Amino acid sequence: MHSPAVRSGASDVSAPASRSRRKRVAILGATGSVGSNAIDVCRNLPEEFEIHSLTAVTSWKKLAEQAMEARPRFVALNDHSTRESPSDNLAALRDAILGTGIELVTGPHAMEEIASREDVDAVVAAVVGAAGLAPVIAAAKAGKTIALANKEALVVAGSIVMPTAKKHGATIVPVDSEHSAIFQSLRAGTEKEIRKIILTASGGPFRTWPRSKIENATVAEALAHPNWKMGPKITIDSATMMNKALEIIEAHWLFNLPAERVEVVIHPQSIVHSMIEFVDGSIIAQLGTPDMRTPIQYALTHPNRLQGCSTCLDWSKIREMTFEQPDERFPALQLGYEVIRLGGTSGAVVNAANEVANEMFRAGNIRFGEIVQRVEAVLSRHKQSGFLRDPSLDELLAADGWARKEARHL
Repeated sequence: MHSPAVRSGASDVSAPASRSRRKRVAILGATGSVGSNAIDVCRNLPEEFEIHSLTAVTSWKKLAEQAMEARPRFVALNDHSTRESPSDNLAALRDAILGTGIELVTGPHAMEEIASREDVDAVVAAVVGAAGLAPVIAAAKAGKTIALANKEALVVAGSIVMPTAKKHGATIVPVDSEHSAIFQSLRAGTEKEIRKIILTASGGPFRTWPRSKIENATVAEALAHPNWKMGPKITIDSATMMNKALEIIEAHWLFNLPAERVEVVIHPQSIVHSMIEFVDGSIIAQLGTPDMRTPIQYALTHPNRLQGCSTCLDWSKIREMTFEQPDERFPALQLGYEVIRLGGTSGAVVNAANEVANEMFRAGNIRFGEIVQRVEAVLSRHKQSGFLRDPSLDELLAADGWARKEARHL
């Protein structure tokens, strides 16, 4: 297969597992859009999946509501307090699940503890941002099947995550619709037969806007994505097309491809999720509705396909599928290619600076056009001093911390 840690399997469709052999799933970042959809997928395939645990970063109320409905064995909040001295959020969550039999896992490493438990079969890694890195590494070290929705884990530390997964026999299956499409399309060929992969992008809400208008877009305008329902951070990333830059980097690690063999095209209908062009000129694509439950379910049932809760395409309503080349209005794309070429600590710096700039824009502290400019400036400073070619995990985390401070105080 194309990468030792990203595995495919036979095309046989096996019979559903018996209830006693259900796959036990830990959903990290349960309160976000991917996490909520993962719960929906598991709930609609009760003979296949048992929701073992749910975790969140801060949204304790929604986590409590999800726990009361899904009844997992464990819940955890990404909290640095302790059982003896809990934070207000942690104490409130404990009170909300009191008497249910659900166990609360506490402490700064709660998500890593859950991700590496022996009684967990699959981990949905859906924590947004660099906060999801440590649990992914923990799951990889434990040899789990990882349904990877946290693209930042590979953007920041692909040089560590992928070898760790290979060493410990972990299986990484991408959940991003674009990478899932490539992963599925690879069933038609091998790594050696790939000429290039083509990631599709919707173009976001500003696809037809002039650059001068994009520069001063409001938060409400940037959050009005035409196709996908996502969390605020990733929706802003889609508007800047920074999400596509991160996906370029992620594709490099997942499929072991250099920058020049990863292409991006804008496809506003979001029907073709991505494509592979093989050396013989054949192009294999995966199509579907813009419904995140499809790639989530495939990541959990792979290599089998089951009838689930995803919506199906209605071909009677599809009038056209168009494709465009991205242009200079979206400079974030070039950052993805630059990170692949630079390697080292550059991915950690770009990701961290973007998280801060994205948050600053949503808080009303900078203009929309300044998001990418700020990331570019931080990377430029990093290249001049501090860049490391072959960093350790601690050095990557140090670069992440430096970039966050730099992005705030430019």
